[in-house]
Amino acid sequence: MEIERIKAGPRMSQAVIHGNIVYLAGQVADDPRATVAEQTRQVLAKIDGLLGEAGTDKSKLLFANVWLSDISTFEEMNTVWDAWVTPGQPPARACVESKLAHPQLKVEISVVAAR
Repeated sequence: MEIERIKAGPRMSQAVIHGNIVYLAGQVADDPRATVAEQTRQVLAKIDGLLGEAGTDKSKLLFANVWLSDISTFEEMNTVWDAWVTPGQPPARACVESKLAHPQLKVEISVVAAR
């Protein structure tokens, strides 16, 4: 089965397609000074774009991993997430507190989707 890579770099690809499954790398906000809500909006916009490039969309999400630098911002992130996710078609999801790659980052999200 063929493997297709989107925005492949020396370290990782932003998306990998194998069969009818699309795997996205963890996405972070472009503005690390933004609030958790705004960082979440930025991340979800990146996810929408990558899913589109892969020939799918958020209605076909299978699984999501969400990492928060501070779990006390869980509700703030979820407010944006809940408005974004396709009604009646939420993916399986995990959300944990974790140190992120840069101290100012507040949220990172990775998803897997069907195509």
